[in-house]
Amino acid sequence: MTVVIIGAGMAGLSAARALQAAGREVELFDKGRGPGGRMSTRRAETDLGQVAFDHGAQYFTARDPEFAALVSEMVQAGAVAEWQADLVEIDAQGDVRPMRDERRFVGVPGMNGIIRAMAAPLSVQWAKRLVNTSREEGGWRLVFEDGEVRGGFDQLLFAVPAEQAVDLFQTLHPPFASDAAQAVSDPCWALMLAFEERVDTAWDGGRFEVGAISWAARNSSKPGRSPIETWTLHASPEWSKQHLEADPQEVVSPLLAAFGEHARFAPPIHAAAHRWRYAQITRSAQSDSAWNADLQLGMCGDWRIGARVEAAWLSGRDLALRTLCD
Repeated sequence: MTVVIIGAGMAGLSAARALQAAGREVELFDKGRGPGGRMSTRRAETDLGQVAFDHGAQYFTARDPEFAALVSEMVQAGAVAEWQADLVEIDAQGDVRPMRDERRFVGVPGMNGIIRAMAAPLSVQWAKRLVNTSREEGGWRLVFEDGEVRGGFDQLLFAVPAEQAVDLFQTLHPPFASDAAQAVSDPCWALMLAFEERVDTAWDGGRFEVGAISWAARNSSKPGRSPIETWTLHASPEWSKQHLEADPQEVVSPLLAAFGEHARFAPPIHAAAHRWRYAQITRSAQSDSAWNADLQLGMCGDWRIGARVEAAWLSGRDLALRTLCD
């Protein structure tokens, strides 16, 4: 039994690991240039040297026992570490309270560390954009943007964002397109900052209930990072929607000013913005995964469960188990 998975993020890798452990031959293709997706790491050169930012997912938790076991495995491998930082929540009145007491983990040396480690023992090809798919007598046939054609796959699984799934399944399998259309995501502008001196705050990360910023974190406080003072800011969904089509440079000043309401700092030596058009899941699909046994076709992703790294892993595992039970 041969399986092809489109998308090598957390959901796709979760499915692939479960299927490979059960004896299936699995290949993965991802349009990204390397591991990460929304867990990717952005690097930049500054006068003080190279810096790196977790500009998407900031950390993850492990509540499911099997996912916790994977995290422990990755900690032992040096690809994950616990982030023991002073994290707070700041309400509309400006009152500060500690965030929920929970173990939080990050990839090392960047958030994509866990993705890179999970992908290492698997057959993954990066920078492979799928442009056409068809089911033939010999199995699923794939055509990629670079002209390569692959065929003969027994099962085809998609682990892509909901918005991409809607487009992919419009002609391939319309019921899946309708299913994916149930999920709704909010955008998010991310601002990456580097400073010559330490930013003056009493905390390393904060979640804000109101204002232009919903999250700010001292990226350099995470394990395995450069000692250069770096921060990642996430704009609120409302602010991001209002400025969705803005030029990246246009969002730097207002978000920096909003950060200045909560921290004291000298002008940054580096500032860059990145737009996540589909960031936070605000409405998920109706099941952990989708599977059609007649077509040997399935899809999974965090958007089926919720806006957590662990949700992506759970969705991928669920789809793998459904294919194995078929």
